[in-house]
Amino acid sequence: MKISYNWLKNYIDLDPVEHTPEVLAEVLPLLGFDIEEYEKLGPPQFENVVVGQVLEYDQHPDADRLRCCLVNTGQEGEPHKIVCGAKNFNAGDKVMVALPGAVLPGDFKIKKSKLRGQPSEGMMCSAKELKIGQDHDGIMILDPEVALGTPVNDLYQDGDTVFDLEITPNRVDVLSHLGVARELSARFGLPVKYPEVKASTQNAANGDSLLSEVEVSAPEFCPHYTAMCIKGVNVGPSPKWLKDAIEATGQRSINNVVDVTNYVLHETCQPMHAFDAAKIKGGKLVVRMAGEGEQITTLDEKERTLTAEMGVIADGERPLVVAGVMGSVDAEVDEGTTDVVLEVAYFNPTSVRATARKLNLSSDSSYRYERGVDPKGAVYASLRAVDLILEVAGGTVDGDMMVEGAEPATISEVELRPDHLRRFIGFDVSDDEVQAVLESLELSVSRHDEADGSQRWVVGIPSFRGDLQRDVDLIEEFVRVYGTDRIPESEVVARGIKENDHRIYTVNAAVADYLTGQNFDEAFLYSLRDPEETKFFFGEESFKVLALDNPLQSDQSHLRPSLIPGLLDVLKLNSARGTGATRFFERGHVYREVKGKMMELISVGFVIVADQVSREWRQREVADFYTARTLSGNILEIAGQAASKLSYQPIGECKLWQGGHAAYAGDFTRMGFEVTCGLLNVATLKDRWDLATPVIAGSILMTPKFFERKAKRGRHSGVSNQPASAKDLALIVDESVLAGQVQNDVAKFAKKAAQGFACESVRVFDVYQGDGLPEGKKSLAVSMSFRAADRTLKDKEVNAAFDGIQKLITEKTDYQIRK
Repeated sequence: MKISYNWLKNYIDLDPVEHTPEVLAEVLPLLGFDIEEYEKLGPPQFENVVVGQVLEYDQHPDADRLRCCLVNTGQEGEPHKIVCGAKNFNAGDKVMVALPGAVLPGDFKIKKSKLRGQPSEGMMCSAKELKIGQDHDGIMILDPEVALGTPVNDLYQDGDTVFDLEITPNRVDVLSHLGVARELSARFGLPVKYPEVKASTQNAANGDSLLSEVEVSAPEFCPHYTAMCIKGVNVGPSPKWLKDAIEATGQRSINNVVDVTNYVLHETCQPMHAFDAAKIKGGKLVVRMAGEGEQITTLDEKERTLTAEMGVIADGERPLVVAGVMGSVDAEVDEGTTDVVLEVAYFNPTSVRATARKLNLSSDSSYRYERGVDPKGAVYASLRAVDLILEVAGGTVDGDMMVEGAEPATISEVELRPDHLRRFIGFDVSDDEVQAVLESLELSVSRHDEADGSQRWVVGIPSFRGDLQRDVDLIEEFVRVYGTDRIPESEVVARGIKENDHRIYTVNAAVADYLTGQNFDEAFLYSLRDPEETKFFFGEESFKVLALDNPLQSDQSHLRPSLIPGLLDVLKLNSARGTGATRFFERGHVYREVKGKMMELISVGFVIVADQVSREWRQREVADFYTARTLSGNILEIAGQAASKLSYQPIGECKLWQGGHAAYAGDFTRMGFEVTCGLLNVATLKDRWDLATPVIAGSILMTPKFFERKAKRGRHSGVSNQPASAKDLALIVDESVLAGQVQNDVAKFAKKAAQGFACESVRVFDVYQGDGLPEGKKSLAVSMSFRAADRTLKDKEVNAAFDGIQKLITEKTDYQIRK
């Protein structure tokens, strides 16, 4: 079932920030409606795709399924010769044409070529080929008023998102936009805006009636039948809003009258059929069972043989509709139609299902009828369709609605005891909360006090919810809308957990405690990401390796290789909503190729707005590379990795990290982990996330084997009560030499040179480049601290060690000691 986001907004006020398509993609599965796929359509951004007009066409001399067309696009010179396989156009139709040089979705490049020996200088396109609709049954037929040469980008400036929902058989009411709007209304607490219908019969035409009689001779098959007549319609192409809606559901626009019947079907879940009144023999419609062996040619142009168990709508001579399934070519509405008869009815679901199966013929109508449409929905849907036909095709209503039979009875009330509900769901909830949820689903609640002090509720069931028949159905509805994510957690004691799994769990929990203590908010995100994002940040190879074979959604088709892009989505959303939250982290799995093998890695990621103004007393908070390195190191310490001696290597220019302002350490093969931290690429933040402020981030990736080894934590000892002695040293080194490397070298030499005491710390505290230094060189200032555990060091001891360090530097390295 395809649902258009733009169409939904006609019935519920979806906030562009709070209720985006992405939010709906998360909420709908929680309500019980899985999304098979959702696709963003337009607005298109094409070059050389314009409006053209088919001047003439001939059959391809060597291919039965191809036509050779002459198409005018309003450009100077001869019309374009285009070979096309579609059959749904005529000479004079305006169509969308991709000319040589155009590049269509899927990197499909249009160029001059020959098809079966005939020249083709472009392509006439369907809506799906241009990603502006779902229809792929034929090429787009445009409004005849559209000017030749108009670019597609100018015609379709509004995008849309189409959800393909998997609806369970019992929820036929959700096979419509109004049905989905009702569900979202319950979730978001927003009112549903039902389209108003007018008293369409007020404009009744004078003269002979188009239809003299409606007869139902098979009431068991059709207990309720309605018909309305409209005179003087002008059948032609649908207006853009109607055509866009129809094509969003994957259908092809036929004409304005037929499109209205399909529109109301997808709006209300009520199938209907429009007849050309002039083609109804004898001015009479009869609902009856078919004669054994009776023939009908359905709208798919196939002749079908009927049996006596199949219902039909017939005139005085022949069947015109396989009732509830499909109409025939004998009474279809076309451009020559001036008067219309509109039927809306309720047919027996079991009979429709059997007919569709025997004829091997399924349609949008039979799909709904066989599941049981709203028994009381025919009148509203009929008036709604008449209003729309008058709007888009003109005409006047001919007489009152003709009605045969009565609306079938439905279950109108179900009893529910709140105490039973609470015992059933296993957690406590107030009566008022339960009532609020049920009423949000358009159920009425009447409370009755019992003698034992308990309550008995009588819940009124609307006719469109035929699936609600027992109290357990109401309990299920409450839990579904209340939200399984809101059900209180209860501790489950697991048995036989591996030691490694237990360590991962405890580390995860400890990391969460640490980061929340550092004022971070935790995010919980999907493991699937957009393919374009994957290719942009991680390259073509990762794009191929991380792709799912059968993704449910086109923009969630790749396993994520990093947590950082998802956290930036969260940061952008919170920035747009003005929440003030600027620190986020996530724990989860990411996927990388390591030594040619795909690995699932355990990851922790965090992001921080680098420079933020606070309303609190601190006024301003600044984060930098060292903030990220400290946080990353502490996370590694929690995981069992001594981080104090890690040597970080700088990252060059890349699309995610800012070159020269970010670094990494560790490797998967030798150490089982990798940490990257620092400043994110400023230009990427602006272009892809519209974030103007710098962002600091950290990403820690750990293999499962990392947790199998013995934890290596930093060693701690008591602080000596003896004083320390400090020495500073300036070294001239090549620009390419890392400060960490120099620091490690000096620490190694200090360990050898200090005899009977320790060099307890070595750190680079200053970098200088400029006057007084050779080109390509820099000066690093190094501070060393010496201390003995049992005595105060003498100057000669410290100086001897300092001299020994300088000697080793001169002998073992290319560093120059700056005097």
